[in-house]
Amino acid sequence: MNKSIKIGIALIASALLSTACTEKNHSVHTTGTVDSQTNAARAYTILADKLHTPWSIQFDGDTIYVSEREGNIVKIKEGSVTRQKVRLHKPLKNQGEGGFLGLQLAPGFHESRQAYAYHTYEEGSKVLNRVVLLQEKNGAWEEIQSYLEGIPGAYTHNGGRLEIGPDQMLYITTGDAGNDKLAQDVQSIAGKILRMTLDGKVPKDNPFPGSYVYTYGHRNSQGIAWDKQGRMFNSEHGPSGNPGGHDEINMIEKGRNYGWPVIIGNSKKDGMISPLYQTGDTAIAPSGITMDAEGQLLIATLRGEKLYRYNPGTNLLTAKLEGEGRLRDVKVHNGNIYVVTNNTDGRGKPSAHDDRLLMLK
Repeated sequence: MNKSIKIGIALIASALLSTACTEKNHSVHTTGTVDSQTNAARAYTILADKLHTPWSIQFDGDTIYVSEREGNIVKIKEGSVTRQKVRLHKPLKNQGEGGFLGLQLAPGFHESRQAYAYHTYEEGSKVLNRVVLLQEKNGAWEEIQSYLEGIPGAYTHNGGRLEIGPDQMLYITTGDAGNDKLAQDVQSIAGKILRMTLDGKVPKDNPFPGSYVYTYGHRNSQGIAWDKQGRMFNSEHGPSGNPGGHDEINMIEKGRNYGWPVIIGNSKKDGMISPLYQTGDTAIAPSGITMDAEGQLLIATLRGEKLYRYNPGTNLLTAKLEGEGRLRDVKVHNGNIYVVTNNTDGRGKPSAHDDRLLMLK
C-alpha cells in the first residue's frame, strides 16, 4: 500500500555558505583551477523531505520521480509526495553503497509507464548488480524484464548510474567491486561504462564485438552527461587511503582506457586517458552530474558536500551550493536545478528533515 511522506515546502532566501573549498592548497598539482571564493547565498524550495537515501532524479513533465536505495520510488506530483514500492524478481540487497540505485525513465514514458533501473542483489555468497525494466501500475512498480545480470558488486564500488545518450542508447556505470584488476579486464563488466540498446541488446557498433563494454579502467563512476555537441563526460571516484583524493572529470570516448588502477591524477601512460580535471589530494566524491544551459557541468558531491560547477573550456571548478551536507544527484529541468541530499546514507549527519529534494531558484 502506498503511504505518503511528509511534504516540506519552504523558501530559504539567504543561506550562509560554509568554508570555501581548499583545493588550491593541494600538494599534487591539479589539472584545473579551483575558485576558492564563497558564493552569495542562494534560495531554494524544498519539494520533499524525509526521503530514505535518495539516489536518482527523473522527470515526466512536471512530475518528479526519485529512487531510494531501500527499494522505493518517490513520486512528487502537484504538491503530493507518495512513496511507491518496487517489486523485483530478485530480492534487493540494501547495504553499504548498494541497493536500488540508478533510475531512467524510458522514452515515451508518459504512455508506456516503463523505466530502467539498476539494483544490487545477492546470489549464493556473491553480491551482484543487475539492470531491469520496470513498469508503473496501480501505484507501484513491477519488474517486467531483466536486461543484464551478474554485474560484480560489493559493499562499496557498485557504480549504478543510468542515462540515455543522444544516440538513444542506454549507458550504465559499474564499479570495480573492490577488485581493481577487474577495471582493466575487458572481459569483465566491472569498472566500466556499458552501452546497450533500449531493448537490452549489445549495439553492433560497440567497440568490443559482442560486449556491452563501452569504456574501461574506471574505479567507481556515478555520473555521466553529454553537452550540446554530443561530447560525453563522467565523474569518477579516486583512490581511498594514501594517496587519496584524485577524483576525476573525464571526457569519454568509445573504447578508451581510463587508467584505473594503473594511473591516477595527472599520471600518464601510453594507451590510457588522463582526466580533464582531478582534485589532487582532496577528495570530493563526485556522484551525479548534468549539463546546464551554458554548457557547464553541475556535479553533486558526497564527501565534498557541495554542488560544483565545472567549465570544460577554462577548467575552472566553483562551488554553487554548499551547507546542505552530502549531495547525490543533480538535474536541470525547465531552467531550474534540482538536487537530492544524501545525509541518511550512513556517512552523513542527517537533520530531522533529511533527506531532501531541493529546487534552486
